[in-house]
Amino acid sequence: MNHRYCLLLLILMIFASCGEDIGEKPANLLSRDQMVNVLTDIHLGDAVYQTRSFSNEKLMKYSESDFYYSILKKYHLADSVFEKSLIYYSGKPKEYEKIYTRVINKLTEMEQEEKKKTQQPIQLEQQEEK
Repeated sequence: MNHRYCLLLLILMIFASCGEDIGEKPANLLSRDQMVNVLTDIHLGDAVYQTRSFSNEKLMKYSESDFYYSILKKYHLADSVFEKSLIYYSGKPKEYEKIYTRVINKLTEMEQEEKKKTQQPIQLEQQEEK
């Protein structure tokens, strides 16, 4: 799967750099909102895998493709539908850029929310009245 994923990314980069329309819309094209959600989860899953897979014994038994397929399963998507949608949008650089801007904004918001949680002082329980 890793080679397949790398090859897909290479193909997408080539299509995106051309800036030409790569064809008709696929029959089951994901909406922009769906693409944003799926791509956000894929990046989160990848981050979890990359940062914790070697330190967490439970995660060590899973591969990157397991994370990828679990995300597709979450959204009830066939990998072919996601890949065709990804190829379609990446062939339209302006639309693809808008999608990825939203993905980055969403990830940034999530990161800021997490930082707020970890930076909040611990609330000590108030002592009972004397």
